[in-house]
This record gives sequence, structure tokens and C-alpha cells, in this order.
Amino acid sequence: MVGGGVGLALLLGGGSCPGAEREVRGPCGIEIVEAGTGWPVPLVGLRTTHQLEFFSDNAGMIACDAPELMGREVWFEVFGDGYEVAQDGFGYRGVRLRPEPGRQLRIEVRRTMIARRMGRITGAGQFAESQKLGRELDWPETGVFGCDSVQNAVYRGRLFWLWGDTTLARYPLGLFHSTSATSAIQPLTDFKPPVRLKLDYFTDDQGQPRGVARMPGSGPTWLSAYLTLRDQSGRPHLVATYAKIKPPLEAYEIGLCEWNETEVMFEPRRVLWKQTRAGETHPPLPEGQPALWQDASGRAWVLLGDPFPRLRFPATYEAWRDTEHWETLTPPAELRSATGEAVKPHSGHIAWNAFRRRWVAVFMEKFGRPAAFGELWYAEAPAPLGPWGRAVKILSHHNYTFYNPRLHPEFAPTNSPLLFFEGTYTQTFADRPHPTPRYDYNQVLYRLDLDDPALRPAQAE
Repeated sequence: MVGGGVGLALLLGGGSCPGAEREVRGPCGIEIVEAGTGWPVPLVGLRTTHQLEFFSDNAGMIACDAPELMGREVWFEVFGDGYEVAQDGFGYRGVRLRPEPGRQLRIEVRRTMIARRMGRITGAGQFAESQKLGRELDWPETGVFGCDSVQNAVYRGRLFWLWGDTTLARYPLGLFHSTSATSAIQPLTDFKPPVRLKLDYFTDDQGQPRGVARMPGSGPTWLSAYLTLRDQSGRPHLVATYAKIKPPLEAYEIGLCEWNETEVMFEPRRVLWKQTRAGETHPPLPEGQPALWQDASGRAWVLLGDPFPRLRFPATYEAWRDTEHWETLTPPAELRSATGEAVKPHSGHIAWNAFRRRWVAVFMEKFGRPAAFGELWYAEAPAPLGPWGRAVKILSHHNYTFYNPRLHPEFAPTNSPLLFFEGTYTQTFADRPHPTPRYDYNQVLYRLDLDDPALRPAQAE
């Protein structure tokens, strides 16, 4: 009975045995910072010799809590697209550290790309590692675990956000009728990491994020060509093009839709095209990312492309609704790099930049190297229809996808040399990559310094 009583007490936490007690001081904090600036670097991985992996959060923090690593010298391989440490004589890139519970360690990494990684702006656990260390405890969780491809528009004094298919904790394709949120037009309070971009999601009666574009028909609803236009009376309208999707990721219906302020939902306005036979493709329609342009005569236009304009119409609500006002354009099939190689654009965005006094573009390369859909480039032009100058690679991935980049000229003050862009970081379309926990299938924000000498080949007149 005595022995059984001791065992029961231990099981219930009411007793102890020799050697069972030890001071608990929490994980060992490992901070990843950029050499030279000391800025925290998100999305950097550490890997041990027995393949245990950790990834830095938006504050550049890792909470190392593996018991077998504590109190001994540990080799950590350091990896992360665009950031590295020096290579040793065997070709390994890593550091030796001695983790201790409650201790703070620091790793400096060298940035090898032009763009600076700000951090993740969607998904769960943006500060999860910091929170394990007792920091960033007021950071709210939205319930969104992953989302695809962003669209933005300023509407009634707020920046409206919209994404495609969205992953929730309860199911991979938890929402597939376009998730949406709003924020301040300039949502960043600081222009260096860690990024803390808070989004106010449109939610259901349970307080959970919901779809905002439930168009008739089976399958997901994707929106693009998302923008605000005023009608003849001056009233603003938030509008978009919707596509109904069937397997394997094929549109079978495309139409126009508009935000209903009362219902807080997009509603269909007009069907533009329906597929009548398998494999049929649709004619040129309003799709992609919009840009507003005033020509030499003072006429305002909406330009739509992905990245370069393929269609335009006068910048009015009435012209958006009337196909008679739509004009098709021919975008460049390729640009040239600073060394003369052909660069084929696949997806991206253009915008006027007041600092450069030129149009700028950030786009993903089609079948680039080393990542087929993970190489991003920057280019400039005197006008949105070109001619576009030499392109400079600003972001590269070893074996990961970073598609549908979107510029955020509204984030920075007018005439600032800072240019922000985001894109979808995903294992999709890569060659069997190892998915990055928390980051996969989410939006990652980057910053370009347009006065960086590395961009000069793209800025030559």
C-alpha cells in the first residue's frame, strides 16, 4: 500500500522522487539578426545534426526547447532564402551554440539579395516563437492559418484586403469564396522589421473569418481586378471580376461583381463568359492587378495586367460595366536582364513611383532558376505601356514558389525611396519541397530601397 501510494502521488503530481526535481526556466531564445543593421530576420531555419528544425518568427526569434540540446555544444545548420552565414572548410553553413534554459543567444546572417524580408502578414503564429519566450503576448490570432494571392483597394477611407482560398485549423480548404479584411491605408507604424500588420477580418456570427464572394455555382470563387471606381454622381463602388473554378483549377464562368455595403458581401452584376466545351479559354477580360493612369491628354484610365497591361478602360464605374469601352493591349512577352538574358514575366504588378518619377514593376519570372516560380525581378519604365528597361533580380528561392506579387505604394510616405511588396510563399509548383511550418501558403512582405546602388541597372534611362 505504501509503494502504491507513492506511485499514485507521483502520477497525480503530489509527490516526487530523487532527481525528479529541476528548475524550469523556459526555452533558450535564439535571435536571428541581419549583419550590419541588427534587424530581426524572419523565415530563417536552424537544423541540428539529428534533423530537428526551428524557424524564426516575425521578430527573428526561435524558442529552442529540445531537452537533448540543453547544456551542450550544438551545431545548427543555418538556412533561409536570401540570408546566410559563412561556409566552413567542409562546405557547411552553420554555427555552434550552447543552448541553456532561459538563455539568450544571437546569430548574425548576411543578406545576399536586394529585397529585405519584413515578415509574414497573414496566417497563424506570426510571433509564436516570441510568445513561447514570454514576449509579444498581446499579438492577436485571427483564425486564418493560410491564404492565397492578395488584392487591395482603398474604399471609403480604409484599405480593403481580399485573398483567395483560405486554410483554417479545421480544414485545409476552410474558406473558398474569398476572405477579406480592412486596415488603415498606411497600416505600418514602422518601416523595419518586425512587421506588425493588424487586419480586421469580415467574420460570421461566431466571430470567425468568412467568405465574402459566394457567387452562384459549384466550386471556389476567385476575385481579381479589384478596385474602387466612382460613378457620374461621384459615388464610390468597390468592384471586381469573379471566376468560378472547377478541377483542375480551371475557370468555367467569369463575370463582374460589386460590394454591397448593406449585406457586407460581393454580389454578381454581369456574367461575361461561360465555358461551353472542355478546354475552351475565355477572351480578354478585366483580370489581374489594376493600375490607374492619366494619359498626356489628361484622360484617366484603368490598366489591368499581370504584370503588364493587357486591357484598359476609362476610369469610371460606367465604363467598367460596359464592354464597349474596353480595349485590349499587347504586353511585352519578355524583358532583358542587366546582362542581356531574356526574362519572361508570369505574374506581378506595376505602379507609379513618385520617388523615381517612373513606373515600377515587380514580377515573378516564368520558369526561372533556381526556383521555377520563385524568382522575382524589378524593372522601370517612363510610362505604364513601356518601354520597360532592364530587369534586376531582387528575390530568389532555392526550391519554393513565391507568386502573384502585389506592390504597396500606399504603405510608404509620398516621395519615399521605400517600396513594399508581398507575395504568396507556398510549396505549390516547386519540386517536392519540405513545407515551412506556419509560413507555407501565406503572404510575406518585403521592402525595396529604391536608392540601393544594386538597382541602378534597372534605373538607367
